[in-house]
Amino acid sequence: MSVSASVRRRICLALPTNRACTDAIGALHAEAAYGADNFDVDVRVLILDSSDARTNAAHRAVVEALVPVPHVAVHLLDESAQRVFLGAAVKASGLDDPDRLLELMLPDGISYGACTNRAFLIAAALGCESVHRRDSDSAYQVLDGRPVFPIDQELLGLGRRAGEVAASGLVSESTLDPAQAERTLVIAGASFIGETSVDIGEIERLDNDVYCEVVSLWAPSDWSEDQKRELVSESFRGAGLEPFAQDHPVVGRVDPMRIDMCNIAFHRDAYERVPLLPALDTIGSDYFLMHAIYDAGLPGILHNRHIVNFYTAERRTDAGFAAYQLRFAKFFLSMLYLNFIYERMGELGGELLDEQGQLRSAAIVELARESAKLDTAENRWRLETIDRCYRKLGGRYAAFADSIALQGAELIERARTDIEEFALLTEVWQPLVNASRAAADALPLAALPPAAEWRNPS
Repeated sequence: MSVSASVRRRICLALPTNRACTDAIGALHAEAAYGADNFDVDVRVLILDSSDARTNAAHRAVVEALVPVPHVAVHLLDESAQRVFLGAAVKASGLDDPDRLLELMLPDGISYGACTNRAFLIAAALGCESVHRRDSDSAYQVLDGRPVFPIDQELLGLGRRAGEVAASGLVSESTLDPAQAERTLVIAGASFIGETSVDIGEIERLDNDVYCEVVSLWAPSDWSEDQKRELVSESFRGAGLEPFAQDHPVVGRVDPMRIDMCNIAFHRDAYERVPLLPALDTIGSDYFLMHAIYDAGLPGILHNRHIVNFYTAERRTDAGFAAYQLRFAKFFLSMLYLNFIYERMGELGGELLDEQGQLRSAAIVELARESAKLDTAENRWRLETIDRCYRKLGGRYAAFADSIALQGAELIERARTDIEEFALLTEVWQPLVNASRAAADALPLAALPPAAEWRNPS
């Protein structure tokens, strides 16, 4: 099917990366071309590149060699270019403490939430209606020689009225509550197959009891043992190993446990209201928005075009292992605050929405600030559990336990500060989004190729 509509929605297909991923860039461009050819969209491919200069040069060479296709433009921004844009946006916002805001948006270190927040702001500057995020350590499945692109299902209904999509015949199933029928579909996602999303398979092989005890640390402390066992059985495994055979999209509330950030799309009505946690070195810090959407009762599409997850070689090195385990430990510490917020959001339900049916950022700011006052005894217990379990495993796990013991108090305080900074960023997020539109001229923009006749060569 070739689309010839004169007025097209603009969308952002985003790839944040800090590693070499030339293959992923080429595959992302192919997905963009597929989307432009099959839907009424202009696709802005956004590569946010935090890699070193040599890797960035290799990425830029791949981008320059891409065959131009109509309605697709590719923007590759290194951190210098990102900083120029963000500085202009913060300045245009007129908000207090601009240096701190800039640091929260582009910190010196790994932040899964911050890199996606930058994609949200740049998408606003580009005039996009949705952001479709992929990861550089994942790939597309293939069926009958063709890649299985998630964008095919994401664009089924994102931004449309939920009841209209449910009745359209485009989806296989509807779990839509009648009260949600008039609401906008603001999320579309699936999961992954292949290796687990968190690199802890070795722990499970070494000692299953340790694995279960460690993974259960992300549950609320008052959960029963049965609840914790169920959580452990589902955690980090995605959609298993079964390959894609046919589409089965479902319209309704999208359970965060069924989707992954390597395979997700958000409508602007969601990400322009609430950002993600800008926490440093914390896996899962980019998952907040899907929880807020679910708890507020906003609908979306759960599809089954799962992406293939794989591990990069860097994770297997001693340095990579230590860095990843630190991010894993900080994830557990963040759950003291996030479990509290998630529970309260679930209780509030539709009260999280304003009169227009959109997320109330002020309600989330209040919950985040309330959570920051929690007693940190639970986090001391979490670190003690990690210490004991990792020493039981021995080897480099015991060495990691030694290193984390030296910084336990600092990590506990950092987790509390992280949630305070999230509250601050959420409070100023909408003015920052609006200022990003005003700062669009600070972006080095690629030109769209001529709208000539084109057909997907795959």
